[in-house]
Amino acid sequence: MRLNEALSLRIKDLDFDQHQITVRNAKGMKDRVTMLPERLIPDLQTHLQQAKILHQQDLNQGFGSVWLPFALARKYPNADRQWIWQWIFPSSRRIQDPDTAIWQRFHLHESGFQKALKQAVQASKIAKRIGCHTFRHSFATHLLQNGYDIRTVQELLGHKDVKTTMIYTHVLNRGGRGVRSPLDEHF
Repeated sequence: MRLNEALSLRIKDLDFDQHQITVRNAKGMKDRVTMLPERLIPDLQTHLQQAKILHQQDLNQGFGSVWLPFALARKYPNADRQWIWQWIFPSSRRIQDPDTAIWQRFHLHESGFQKALKQAVQASKIAKRIGCHTFRHSFATHLLQNGYDIRTVQELLGHKDVKTTMIYTHVLNRGGRGVRSPLDEHF
């Protein structure tokens, strides 16, 4: 996922039973479904328990509202307080919507996540340039290395054109035109 796609996920976008995440209004304003790794489920469920406590505290204090897209707030007047519409990664602070004057909790801001990643990379002493988008590239590259077809990878990444996905195939060509030395095969 792209960083904004991950940060703007809502509770209803997770399907633990099917191991799926629905990415809504992604690039090109299209929805897509991608995988929810089984290994992440326990940690994600623990995180959601904490988010639910925060949401309940907000409700108890007379808040608990979130921004809803596409006039859904008019169509479903109470949906903005329902658990399923809450952000998976809520901000630690509430803000006042300048249009409605309603105090709401938005999702985490990109810059906070980017800063945390930068600190983690520095702490790990990895001598490479790593940003949030690096994980998206790594995801695609590993899928291709593991033999998944390019159309599947295209769909998971939400690329409109397969040519965009084909960029990742250059990584599969190892040095020496992708030929492995016989010396490496035997030792």
